[in-house]
Amino acid sequence: MSSAELPGVFATLAPVLDRYGYLAVGGFVLLEDFGVPTPGETILIAAAVYAGAGRLSIALVVLIAWVAAVVGDNIGYAIGTYGGRRLVVKYGRYVLITEERLEKAGRFFERHGGKVVVVARFIEGLRQVNGIVAGTSAMTWRRFLFFNALGAALWVGTWSAVGYFAGSHITVIYQQVTRYSLYVAIAIALALLALIGRAVVRRRRRRTTSDAG
Repeated sequence: MSSAELPGVFATLAPVLDRYGYLAVGGFVLLEDFGVPTPGETILIAAAVYAGAGRLSIALVVLIAWVAAVVGDNIGYAIGTYGGRRLVVKYGRYVLITEERLEKAGRFFERHGGKVVVVARFIEGLRQVNGIVAGTSAMTWRRFLFFNALGAALWVGTWSAVGYFAGSHITVIYQQVTRYSLYVAIAIALALLALIGRAVVRRRRRRTTSDAG
């Protein structure tokens, strides 16, 4: 396969794949998953296209990408757990984030964080900070590890299969999915705002009832 056979934006990664192969896949995915701005998802798809043309093994692409994704998110989780929370508590007061509010956010993430961890894997922006947010929110590591591994498996499996079978049509498919993932991100943000608003309203009602009593 020549570099030109990778369509669109994927063609820019062809020289990297030609030279470093599986190492590039693992390195880019790992770095992206704890916040470093690298094209992890893009190189995963490009590697799958290569595998479809017989240049790489799809089994190794899937395995390496999955391990790198899990490890990368766990590095992000460690950053959030051992550094992020202290920084938020220290400087959060300037943006009205208190220790009490952070604890409430942690309890919310503990209840619903599993679904967030899985879904965030498919959304640009959320994927890169997923582990850091989970660590900052005090989600237990075992719970995070399970949902992180599940989300990584679904993400790697989906894009590897699409890249492997789509070949030269991958650019159009990727553009459409990316467009809809933005809508999903907006929907999640709106849902979170609605939950926060409902919690604020309920709290005010309880205060009003308590004062009236």
